Amino acid sequence: MQIERETQKLEKRLCRQVGEAIVQYNMIEEGDKVMVCMSGGKDSYGMLDILLKLKARAPVHFDIIAVNLDQKQPGFPAHVLPDYLGSLGVPFRIETQDTYSIVKSKIPEGKTMCSLCSRLRRGILYRVADEIGATKIALGHHRDDILQTFFLNMFFGGKLKSMPPKLVSDAGHHIVIRPLAFVAERDLQRWAAHRAFPIIPCTLCGSQDGLQRQQVGDMLREWEKKHPGRLDIMFNSLQHVAPSHLLDHRLFDFKGLKTTGVADPDGDTAFDPESFALPSLGGIQTVTLS
Repeated sequence: MQIERETQKLEKRLCRQVGEAIVQYNMIEEGDKVMVCMSGGKDSYGMLDILLKLKARAPVHFDIIAVNLDQKQPGFPAHVLPDYLGSLGVPFRIETQDTYSIVKSKIPEGKTMCSLCSRLRRGILYRVADEIGATKIALGHHRDDILQTFFLNMFFGGKLKSMPPKLVSDAGHHIVIRPLAFVAERDLQRWAAHRAFPIIPCTLCGSQDGLQRQQVGDMLREWEKKHPGRLDIMFNSLQHVAPSHLLDHRLFDFKGLKTTGVADPDGDTAFDPESFALPSLGGIQTVTLS
């Protein structure tokens, strides 16, 4: 009985968080045809599952078509996704392109393959989106992916940059959305186990050890283990940015600053008042010590 209640709470939380992301960033609109990119991993399965639940009760009408790119990895069980999607009655398309051989031939042994693989996959998916008339392309990146990307860019790229929940493709032709932007990876893991999704492991990049993303992911998991709730706090900070308290002169007119004679509550306060962050169903609550 307890397990059933916890599962119901998990489902409600997933639907609420995905719904909040969709509304906050206007991800899905009336008449959209959403191409849900399916890799065979827990995240894309969870994304499709929750979007189907929301579609059934959403105030706007939109269509879903699932798309999988079969990259011809050795041992890839090509029947799994068609069988699963067919059982759901979801329209789907399997696009077969041998990107595996291209990546293996271009990347020296021991080097990470993610960058080239991602570029090839992205180009193919954009083409498929045009062919099927998709108005939105949904990717299964979750909250932890967004945080990992933020720290990867900061530690290794020298930029404050992450994965946006919604973007226009480089060529300007496609809208890409990330409906799982507010969802924690641990919840997707629990949901995948409950739903018994037929997970397909990635044998191309998923089997590589020592990736920078893996290192950052381990770091974040260790922080969360020692200080529960820290990932929620860090993610919340990505939605509360103060350009005047950073150093990018392209985002804030430091050169043009002049005195006004009027007190500014955010003026020279480098640190906000000390506060304790408390997890809540609606996000992050803070109790400030005055």
